[in-house]
Amino acid sequence: MRAGRWALWIATCCGAGLCPVAPGTAGAAVGLIPAWLLAPWPALYAAAAGALFFIGIAAGTAVERALGEKDPPSVVIDEAASVMLTFAFLPLTWGTLAVGFVLNRLFDILKPFPAGRLQDLPGGWGIMMDDLCAGIYANLALHLARAFGWLG
Repeated sequence: MRAGRWALWIATCCGAGLCPVAPGTAGAAVGLIPAWLLAPWPALYAAAAGALFFIGIAAGTAVERALGEKDPPSVVIDEAASVMLTFAFLPLTWGTLAVGFVLNRLFDILKPFPAGRLQDLPGGWGIMMDDLCAGIYANLALHLARAFGWLG
């Protein structure tokens, strides 16, 4: 059961997913921390985001099995990883962070195709992949906004 406790701690982003109101938003907010801290080092940023993704698959699978529930709301490591992807290869400003965070949450909640289908994948893959898709959509939207001069 010790491994189960570690998986729960990791999957809930140190307990952020246990927030009684908007646990996904709490998990996404946790993702802002490594995004901001690692932004000056793109290679380290990419390595950390990739590691978070694969750790999320393992932890998410373990927690799903332990709770007997598909994509439990308390599992928010997917939101944290998605936020990191949202800001990949972008200069971070307060405006970019604010707009990107909102876009990420919108894409995660609305789950435009194929995100909704990716959620049906088994275990941690389904937990992580729909949010990976949301992060890609938000990242592309931010790049377009910058290209059109809508973001500084």
